Amino acid sequence: MNVLIAEDDQKVADFLYRGLKAEGYFVSVVSDGDHVLSETIARQPRVLILDRMLPNKDGVTICQLIRAQKLPVKILMLSALSDVNQRIEGLRNGADDYLGKPFAFEELLARIEVLANRHLNATESRLLQFAHLELDLDTMQAKCKGSLLNLTATELRLLELLMSAPRKVFSRERILTNVWEANADPLTNVVDVYIRRLRRKIDEPFQTQYIRTIRGMGYCLSDE
Repeated sequence: MNVLIAEDDQKVADFLYRGLKAEGYFVSVVSDGDHVLSETIARQPRVLILDRMLPNKDGVTICQLIRAQKLPVKILMLSALSDVNQRIEGLRNGADDYLGKPFAFEELLARIEVLANRHLNATESRLLQFAHLELDLDTMQAKCKGSLLNLTATELRLLELLMSAPRKVFSRERILTNVWEANADPLTNVVDVYIRRLRRKIDEPFQTQYIRTIRGMGYCLSDE
């Protein structure tokens, strides 16, 4: 998957470039606001990681230009500005998600994965599907083999993460960051508890084995 990084801080850009390359992404970097739109058109990234404070054109202006062109790219805006009004401005002007600096790299990865797997056409139903599982992201209703699942909000967030990248192994740390927003003790067993709860509601009653434990690594969805 192609990812474009628009970041003028060389240390941050290098950190993101190396980290995303190690995760298997195809990564390009641009440091000047004037070139982000043309690079987005040329490279057609699935996700644009856009720093809010770029030279020559700021992130909000770039968002507006990209949306005016109706380019099918998901925009994750980064900013050291933590004020709520700044976040709202970014989101209202075209950003799909907003992440404050400093951030945990695991959280960045989780947000990229979720964004990349959303339907690019906003008029389509945002439906995640895997084998006999369905999760409607608009209504946050999940089904297995056509039957509605009675899941809590936290269980739904965990299922959304797993379904965002089937067969990809998610570590406990990444799950904690994405589902519990890194507010949980890293030594807690809350992830294991909620994985067991999902299995009781999905695998056991429907005689499936979708939720897999990869020993020493984490969890994933698989039908193999």
